[in-house]
Amino acid sequence: MTISFKKLTKTFTKPVDFIRLGVTSANQEDIYYGHGTDNAWDDMLTLVFSSLAIPLDSHESFLMATLSEEECALLTDRLHARINKRVPVPYLTKEAYFCDLSFYVDERVLIPRSPISELIQSQFAPWVDADQVTRVLDLCTGSGCIAIACGYAFPEAIIDAVDISKDALAVAQINVEDHGQVDQTNLIESDCFDNVPNVTYDLIVSNPPYVGAEEMKTLPDEYRHEPTLALETENNGLSIVEKILKQAHHYLNDEGVLVVEVGNSEEALIDAYPDVPFTWLDFEAGGHGIFLLTKEQLLEWF
Repeated sequence: MTISFKKLTKTFTKPVDFIRLGVTSANQEDIYYGHGTDNAWDDMLTLVFSSLAIPLDSHESFLMATLSEEECALLTDRLHARINKRVPVPYLTKEAYFCDLSFYVDERVLIPRSPISELIQSQFAPWVDADQVTRVLDLCTGSGCIAIACGYAFPEAIIDAVDISKDALAVAQINVEDHGQVDQTNLIESDCFDNVPNVTYDLIVSNPPYVGAEEMKTLPDEYRHEPTLALETENNGLSIVEKILKQAHHYLNDEGVLVVEVGNSEEALIDAYPDVPFTWLDFEAGGHGIFLLTKEQLLEWF
């Protein structure tokens, strides 16, 4: 059912009015969350406050502020897009958070949400000696969030960020500049390792496309707004992961490690390589499907 928000919001004058209607509508329409929030209240609070350039931790008195006609029209349009068109909030506000950092996002890139953020914030301990990290490679960088967050975690390291998509790299460039990492982070257009420099890295990290064709059919409508190129890949979601596995050892230092997210393709990867000793990582904040392999293991099995 399409909700007529223009009619319903005609008399609205305060942020709380839009949040209340948004929460009610989201609950009635069975909206999907997973792009930064997990419930209707947080989703709508983020939508309304971010649209008005109000910090999310602002005093509750902002809920009762009087809005201009232009602000009311903006919020009406964005409620329509969120509820009726299922557009995720970060695409409407052009902002997403990763590792407690703000990133520009639009429909050219995935919305950041990887559990890899927890690994970055712990500097990949105990698998990596942070003081020894001088070079990091981020494959399939998208918005650049992983690469840039790694730049903060390893401020003395050079970060190479790779993506096959020119559109994605354009977004990553915005974020590299916004975070002041132009001299630290190199953006490279490449199909995995094809154009990567002939150097070795202490850490290679990747959140590549890993959704198979069958799983794509089951995804909520919100994911249909994200670039298919960044989500879906062949061979039951393993095509790009296998390419990484077969080449990564050439680009790792002797003590280097590879960390890759495969999400729900974890079982398929284990079935395809039952003897490989993948280390599957656990996360305090939730998340699954991320493995770690050392260079030694990659040399032995791939």
